[in-house]
Amino acid sequence: MAPQYAPSLRSRLAPFLIFLQIGFIVIFAFYTEVDNRKEDVENFSHFYSEFQDVNVMVILGFGFLCTFLVRYGFSASAFNLLVAVIATQWAMILNGIESWYYRGKIRLSLKSLVVAEMCAASALVSIGAVLGKTNPIQLVLISLLEVSGFVLNRWVLWTLLKVRPLNSIMMLHIFGAFFGLMLTWTLFRKGSEQHFEKEKFDRKTGLFSTLGTLFLYMFWPSFNSILVENNPAERKLRAVCSTYLALAVSAVTAAALSVLSSPKGRLNLIHLQSCILAGGIAVGVSMSVVHQPWEAMTIGFTAAIVSTIGFRYLKSHMLLAFQCHDTCAVLSIHGLPGLLGWLVHLLIQIIDCDDYTMATRFAVFHISILLFTIAISLSMGIITGLIIMWNFWRPPQDKKCFDDQAFWEFPHLLVHK
Repeated sequence: MAPQYAPSLRSRLAPFLIFLQIGFIVIFAFYTEVDNRKEDVENFSHFYSEFQDVNVMVILGFGFLCTFLVRYGFSASAFNLLVAVIATQWAMILNGIESWYYRGKIRLSLKSLVVAEMCAASALVSIGAVLGKTNPIQLVLISLLEVSGFVLNRWVLWTLLKVRPLNSIMMLHIFGAFFGLMLTWTLFRKGSEQHFEKEKFDRKTGLFSTLGTLFLYMFWPSFNSILVENNPAERKLRAVCSTYLALAVSAVTAAALSVLSSPKGRLNLIHLQSCILAGGIAVGVSMSVVHQPWEAMTIGFTAAIVSTIGFRYLKSHMLLAFQCHDTCAVLSIHGLPGLLGWLVHLLIQIIDCDDYTMATRFAVFHISILLFTIAISLSMGIITGLIIMWNFWRPPQDKKCFDDQAFWEFPHLLVHK
């Protein structure tokens, strides 16, 4: 018989977090410096507003988005913040290793902070697959290992394949989705086929989750365009317009498909929340080759169809056929639109290329990017899953999954004798 209360994390969580944060402080104290070059100072005010947009997405957008579970709202929002801040600090360190090797110091700037937050966003995508089935210690370990794998993938793409920095970062959706998929496959719990008792949502939690979707929708153009070079000036404007149009079309298409897939012809809130952002994800991966508004709108339309159908049918099939209990359906929300964006990037480049030999070389090059990314994400996901499934981390029991009471104090629920 399972114990009445979830195992205490006092002897593990607090020492682990304190030790980790002290380690970060020591590294930042001796091995970092603020980059105060003139051009960075002059562009600070312009870049800072876009940085705040990304910050809102990472903290508020992803935080509220995961509060749809009835009894897991506290943990979903607070653990999202914990993972985000730890992953960002770790990403800043890892991204600065090259600077430390050549200059003896890790240079910190607003741009390096933005890149680190985007790496953290990849970790937030991954933990959506195991939302509610892990404790804070496991989530922190996942963030550290996932960011390490993503930075390694960026380094491989940049050094071996000479991929542009922006293109390598935008692979975060594909990397995070497949990492999370392998993670939830490794941590599969028997009995998940019938769903957990507390794995459900209601009107109040759905409203908070919709708020997260709206934050992500509003600021996604900044997320896609913040690292785009502003020379020529219209390049950044094109990225913003393409993202907005793709998001708008995907929102309309997701609403239509939600009605069509409903037996009673009604809108499904989960469908809208999950698939309304598909266009922004797909166009972000293919942004460097999208030049016309109709191209972005077509991508948004197709991404919404792929994401909605995937969410409607793929999630249950993945659970029954492959034992992948994907809580937030990250494969349908991030993985499939990301793969669609990759495919669009490949097709447009081949169509625009007049030389058959060059087109073939680019196809091989582009396929190699995807294979490297998926291979590293799958292997790192399996390794991470094997590490955090160790009983030493005291994973929550089945009866305590998707329940805030396993980790939070609720004084009004105490029974006084």
